[in-house]
Amino acid sequence: DDLIDPRDPLLARMVEVQEQHGGSVIALMEVAPEQIHLYGCAAVETTDEGDLVKVTGLVEKPDPADAPSNYAIIGRYVLDPHVFDILRKTEPGRGGEIQLTDALQQLAQDEKVGGPVHGVVFKGRRYDTGDRGDYLRAIVRLACEREDLGPDFRTWLRSYVAEEIPGNA
Repeated sequence: DDLIDPRDPLLARMVEVQEQHGGSVIALMEVAPEQIHLYGCAAVETTDEGDLVKVTGLVEKPDPADAPSNYAIIGRYVLDPHVFDILRKTEPGRGGEIQLTDALQQLAQDEKVGGPVHGVVFKGRRYDTGDRGDYLRAIVRLACEREDLGPDFRTWLRSYVAEEIPGNA
């Protein structure tokens, strides 16, 4: 559900963290407390690195009153292979689905198998493609910014917006 702007090198940073610390690495983003129920949420401890936290627990779509933080899990993961062994044994959780969050929770609580879980706190451009409006805004914005598509697309878009759009009286 997440589109990360290619100009913001999130995945490269996550791979670097995994190479340095082992285990699994997840991408996190701070969200407003009233939005945390839409995401998996991480309980964290700070580290000496500004964009890096150690994950101590995970909760899938918590009630805002029960959320351990306002760090939402966004759709980027660098996973230790042990997570797949845990997933094979994981019972369906929230929504009747097997949740990756549940498996990562186990890894965060027991570092002996699969190493620690760290989170990279992302502050770049992210689009929530699970939200139809944000999805459309992302497509238009990214198309406008492309060198190969942008000039012609922006010309068409200006013309389209200037036209009388049906239902927009």
